[in-house]
Amino acid sequence: MGLFGKTTKDPKDQVKEWTSTLRKQGYQLERQIKAIQREEMKVKKSLTDAAKKGDHDVCKILAKEIIRARKSINRIHTTKAQINSVQMSMNHQLATLRVAGSVEKSTEVMKSMQNLVKMPEVAKTMQEMSKEMMKAGIIEEMMEDTFEGLGDEEELEEEAQEEVDKVLWELTAGQLGTAPSAVSDTLPEAEVEGATAATSSKTEDFSDMQERLEALRS
Repeated sequence: MGLFGKTTKDPKDQVKEWTSTLRKQGYQLERQIKAIQREEMKVKKSLTDAAKKGDHDVCKILAKEIIRARKSINRIHTTKAQINSVQMSMNHQLATLRVAGSVEKSTEVMKSMQNLVKMPEVAKTMQEMSKEMMKAGIIEEMMEDTFEGLGDEEELEEEAQEEVDKVLWELTAGQLGTAPSAVSDTLPEAEVEGATAATSSKTEDFSDMQERLEALRS
């Protein structure tokens, strides 16, 4: 009774509610992964089409979009793993409640929740849940740490050319990679300017695709 402060909710019901919320969050993350993967497939097709046309600059832009998508998917998989860890701990709490009649403090849950409140996909839900867990005595009070983003844009600005080349090489069966810069150096200045203008026009065609990917990641 005293464990949950002023709340009248039964501890077992509270733990079951957390478990249900975590399970739903996991389903939502899985759907988000699949949505990003669908958009990634579209970008891959656009990249291979651009490669066939010799639009090397457009290929580089699309390769960066693929890198963004893959990083987002990796981050979401990490989030899912943290959620699964908390779910397992909640199952343990239910077992403890049946035997001892009270919840126990968990360092593992504490660490997982500290990570989850920083993940944009689940931050709001995890912040609320962490407050409830603190009242329940499962975790200690956490330091306020608002999510500031993972710096995707800054990271991509500093993205190693090798990573972009790797994606290009992968999706064009070795036709592109380090080749585009070497080829562009051999073009007459007028042709380079013309190609740049054409690329600028084509890049606008992919802006809606980039916006969809950005919306899925946020």
